[in-house]
Amino acid sequence: MKIIILGAGQVGSSIAAHLSRENNDVTVVDTNIEKLNEMQNQLDIRTVHGYASHPSVLIRAGASDADMVVALTNSDEVNMVACQVCYSLFHTPTKIARIREAEYATHPEMFEHEHVPIDFHISPEQMVTRHIYGMIEYAGAKQVMDFAGGKAQLVTVEVEAGGPLDGQQLREFNHVLPENVGARVAAIFRGDKSVFPEGETVLKTGDLVFVLAAKKHIKKIMELWHQGEKPANKIIIAGGGNIGFNLAKALERDHSVKIIEYNKDRSRFIAEELTKALVIRGDCTSEEILHEENINHADIFCALTNDDQANLLAALLAKKLGAKKVMTLINKQSYAQLIEKDTIDIAVSPQHITMGGILAHVRGDYTARVHSLRQGAAEAIEVEVKGDANSSKVVGKLVQNINLPLGCTIGGIVRNNKVIMAHRNLVIEHLDHLIMFVTDKRNINDLKRLFEVDASFL
Repeated sequence: MKIIILGAGQVGSSIAAHLSRENNDVTVVDTNIEKLNEMQNQLDIRTVHGYASHPSVLIRAGASDADMVVALTNSDEVNMVACQVCYSLFHTPTKIARIREAEYATHPEMFEHEHVPIDFHISPEQMVTRHIYGMIEYAGAKQVMDFAGGKAQLVTVEVEAGGPLDGQQLREFNHVLPENVGARVAAIFRGDKSVFPEGETVLKTGDLVFVLAAKKHIKKIMELWHQGEKPANKIIIAGGGNIGFNLAKALERDHSVKIIEYNKDRSRFIAEELTKALVIRGDCTSEEILHEENINHADIFCALTNDDQANLLAALLAKKLGAKKVMTLINKQSYAQLIEKDTIDIAVSPQHITMGGILAHVRGDYTARVHSLRQGAAEAIEVEVKGDANSSKVVGKLVQNINLPLGCTIGGIVRNNKVIMAHRNLVIEHLDHLIMFVTDKRNINDLKRLFEVDASFL
């Protein structure tokens, strides 16, 4: 595909790297010439210097015959105008825009073609908020990912020394689950290497285990596997921006929530909008304030400001002062790599969460959902199967007879709103949603070709 990416920030550059490696023709537009030169030296892409919404700049970027434009600048307004220009002047088939401001995102009727012609709009703040909320709701979860409109979930858990998972064979867990609860270990990561999940596989301390089940069963599974970990009740949030505010709003009804915000006007606004959460105006990196708010009694401390350094400092301080679990937003990949497990429990990467939402649209009709894992090294993908036995390479075949690319496995299937764990003798049907795990992303294009449908069916 010929794709134009507007904006060379952290998300834009990450998306450009992914798409160029998948053999797409990628052009990146930005006003920062130094950033563009750096990207061009590292990636097989074209770059254009200029304002993303200007017609002359878009013409130089090749908008006249582009298949898709992905507007990821820091300005919602520029992203919207750029999509309007691409629609009005160049009839670009697919237009994706990052819309961060809730005032816009909460009115989807704006983005219809007779108004602001955006085919898919993505709100990073909403996606990150849902991601963090899921980890708080499920004690012990490192990551929670939705599939098939929330009917199925993939949860990441870490094997703790001496815990119920440590030293156990995978086959033993089916015996402890209730009869009506189905679950499957879709993948295991041991350090930087993936371990194929088989019945005799023995879990070890530090393993990351990816568990797939129907959403209604996840809480029961987590309770069985993390019997010693109580649900989080007392939560302190550092940062009252969009993510911190929306998270507090989602949690305050069923949890004891405190939110620390430095800006006077913003803290006043948050206090007026929230009904039960307590708003503290102050510096989240202040040891005095954390002591005053009884950080040592907090079940979870979430550092969610817009400043990576402030987040790291606040999280490290909270952990030192006794918070049971700390999580922090980290935008810079270099910072994420420096974090040690015993200091920060969970590091959340907004660009990797956003990237999954964008890739689902970029890769075409066959992909319904993408979740980026392991700092982008692996992916969990929801694939919608279409066709019949004559037009499809998978419809009508047993799971064991599908020639999957190396590093790809089928974890489960959503069929007629029912979540089915994939087994060798299950036959794939038209309109099945397959939940897949990809540990070797070099084979993404092979996976795409596997699910292509012959034109005779269409």
